[in-house]
Amino acid sequence: MLVYKKTTTIICILAAVTFSALTSMSSDHDDHHGPKNLKVLPKHIPHELLHKVMDDWSEALGVHCNFCHAAGDNGKLDFASDAKPEKNMAREMYKMTAKINTKYFEGKKDSLSMVIGDIKCATCHRGSPHPDEVKLAPDMKNHGPEMMHHDGTAPAKPDSTGK
Repeated sequence: MLVYKKTTTIICILAAVTFSALTSMSSDHDDHHGPKNLKVLPKHIPHELLHKVMDDWSEALGVHCNFCHAAGDNGKLDFASDAKPEKNMAREMYKMTAKINTKYFEGKKDSLSMVIGDIKCATCHRGSPHPDEVKLAPDMKNHGPEMMHHDGTAPAKPDSTGK
């Protein structure tokens, strides 16, 4: 009788532990099932590539994740939320650069159908969330960005003869 009670107790404890483990795994699985609310990036984008894209964008604008992503009720970032207008602006800017790359720079699509090209966020933003706030080097104050060489340097100023 004592062996029966011990066996029953052990089986009940193992069942409880197994149930706990399985329910926590299923909720983790749901959380990491994949990104939600992707509207311009491929829905099947690998997790690592999504993070690389987001890191590239945040570096190009000199911002952190919370610039585009709103905090949820739990205080953590709700990546699926569209609460911040900056997130939709990022989508529009992504579509714009894809169009420019396709139309003017022979941009090609990669295996995920993302356009690859020379024009990127950093082309205009240069580490600033608002391109019109990009600070020009002191020798560029009299030249607009359109007067810059492709490498970001200013053209040589003409000498007194105009050459």
